Amino acid sequence: MNIVNIISAPIILGGLGLIFGVCLSYASKKFEVKADETTEQIRKLLPGANCGACGFASCDAYAEALSQGKASAGACPVGGEEANRKISEILGVSINGRNTRNVAKIMCCAHDGDKIKKYIYEGIKSCAASNNTYGGMYSCIYGCLGFGDCVKACPFDAITIENGIAKINEDKCTGCGKCVNACPKKIIKLGKADIKYHVACSNVDKGQAVRLVCKKGCISCGKCAKVCESGAVDFDGKLARIDADKCINCGKCYEACPVKCITLLDKVPEYCCKF
Repeated sequence: MNIVNIISAPIILGGLGLIFGVCLSYASKKFEVKADETTEQIRKLLPGANCGACGFASCDAYAEALSQGKASAGACPVGGEEANRKISEILGVSINGRNTRNVAKIMCCAHDGDKIKKYIYEGIKSCAASNNTYGGMYSCIYGCLGFGDCVKACPFDAITIENGIAKINEDKCTGCGKCVNACPKKIIKLGKADIKYHVACSNVDKGQAVRLVCKKGCISCGKCAKVCESGAVDFDGKLARIDADKCINCGKCYEACPVKCITLLDKVPEYCCKF
């Protein structure tokens, strides 16, 4: 065995490694793509949630699109108004006509004791799985199933399940919309945070049919529309709806509703009328 070969082999390999290292270091400096300063400034203001509510896959993608003029300022609901304002200042644009922040609202207010079961469900504890079994275990096919698919989808811990129904913590909710996509019943909607009242029901059947399946469903009695001071209450088919652009938070509809399916913020009434 030649001792020279044994010694020279690692020396040669080390030398080659050193040469390649120097070359790579030079190449990285020579061909370095400089990060856009505007993109970096915007990215620091974004929350890093990567929730997709802005319409982009990540905060990085949104920041890059903003700096290139391919996106509108004010589209991030998670960062809040202050962050959006600072971003608009960096870009030298104004945010005009933007609504107040949105939060998720549950369009159902029926607790376990208010919903009538049509069978005992013993499958996977998932709203999606339950919904695939004849629309779920409740007679009302429009109501919350209560297994918490929305809870799992929320990245901000803003949703809980209480007494069989989802409840939104509006202080934590950012309006990212992940819960909206996760709900198989499509009973979670985004609405203006400054509107205190909403009709927490999604049942579009006739009043008599609603009574047979739920104690808190909208029965289309029309009392809410009659007392509304601003004309904000109308009927989408057989279901009452509150127009957020007209609502002045007077609360008359909330007081007049006989079944208490009009809720105040995230407070679900513990009582209902006696049929």
